[in-house]
Amino acid sequence: MQKLSPKQIQLIRLLEVPIMQLNQRIKSEIEENPALEEGRDSTNDSDDDFPEDTSEQEEISIDDYLENDDYVPSYKTRTNNYSLDDEPRETPITLGQSFHESLMSQLGLQILNEHQQKLAEYIIGNIDEDGYLCRDLENIADDLAFSQNITATKEELQQILDIIQQFDPAGVGARTLQECLVLQLKRRDQQQQTVRNATLMMENYFNEFSRKHFDKIVARMGITEEDLRAAMTEILKLNPKPGGGYTTPQDRTAQPIVPDFILNNDDGNLSITLNERNAPDLRVSKAYTNMLETLARKKDKRTSQDRVALTFVKQKIEAAQWFIDAIKQRQDTLLRTMNAILKHQYEYFATGDEKMLQPMILEDIAKATSLNPSTISRVASSKYIQTEFGIFALKSFFSESILTTDGKRVSARRVKSILEDAIGNEDKQNPLTDGELTEVLQKEEILIARRTVAKYREQLGIPVARMRKEI
Repeated sequence: MQKLSPKQIQLIRLLEVPIMQLNQRIKSEIEENPALEEGRDSTNDSDDDFPEDTSEQEEISIDDYLENDDYVPSYKTRTNNYSLDDEPRETPITLGQSFHESLMSQLGLQILNEHQQKLAEYIIGNIDEDGYLCRDLENIADDLAFSQNITATKEELQQILDIIQQFDPAGVGARTLQECLVLQLKRRDQQQQTVRNATLMMENYFNEFSRKHFDKIVARMGITEEDLRAAMTEILKLNPKPGGGYTTPQDRTAQPIVPDFILNNDDGNLSITLNERNAPDLRVSKAYTNMLETLARKKDKRTSQDRVALTFVKQKIEAAQWFIDAIKQRQDTLLRTMNAILKHQYEYFATGDEKMLQPMILEDIAKATSLNPSTISRVASSKYIQTEFGIFALKSFFSESILTTDGKRVSARRVKSILEDAIGNEDKQNPLTDGELTEVLQKEEILIARRTVAKYREQLGIPVARMRKEI
């Protein structure tokens, strides 16, 4: 089996990173390698620190200097840029309070003995990021006995949990969605009939509510449909994930999407350009190449210190040149792939109409670009294109095909678009079943089974007809 070299592995990783990570990778490389610089390479650059030695008139190529004529182990060339007198300085970063830190802060305001404090801390440690306690109190009691050597009864733990459930945000410490919603409702004004109805509904008829058996709720609670609507409006204001309002300092999900490609439309002529942040100007430091020339010319008079310096400079220049070449190769691969996608989906990119999307799989683009399907997959991963009609993930253009009655093939994404339109325009009191959605697609001359419709509906995050019903 063929093994990849470290440089090949780095190139593969470089290929699959999006713009934001690429910028960080470049900054990191520049910080680690002084021979790598930002900016266009220019033959007119001059460096007075390393004047050219005119005593030798022969033409000299940098490639000649990069031959391994003097080998020195790499560990001898490692440097530490801090001396013993230097004090490392770090820029302080102000971070927001995390969800669990907030709970611990509120715990500090409670009057508890040492035993209760330990129980409370352990319970808080078992609350997940959504705000739920996903473990039984009996299991927590067993864990405390075996791992902490702390004896606690289920009743003691329940008393502590009751205290924690009074913390903010409302609903924290709940063990089920039902308990979470009830905890939030009980903090609202129970003098209001709507709030009382909502609380009663969640306490006693949660299963009927979750299954949308509204007629049963109306009959059993003895309320009108108008009362039911008002209570449901109150329930919809609640937060099913009370811990979700907090974000960890390392959470990067809120970062804006930066497109890797830009679609240009010049009077109907479409073309692709790379985001300029995807094509940075990098060069090998002129100071380092001049330094290498100077050291190389001292071949017969080279000291041991010169040999160490020569090896160090060689390594840094080679690494810088490789990184520049890798970035250029990345740019070439990205453009080849995106241009092949543009050609395959030209009608869609020209109109923005999802119904014009053609079936497309990785192998289709791999054949068009003479690249491996795994390379296409890496390019499509976490990459986005900016168009006149929005920013889209590249992977969204890949989809399986569905056969039509005339033998043609349509994209699965087009089928999903038709499903979304049909469900969006349905009668909410009588939503379309999967069988009826199948008939809608068949009227569009798309041959599809009901189970496939159900699969696509689930992929779109759309519940079954009964769960979409509104009163």
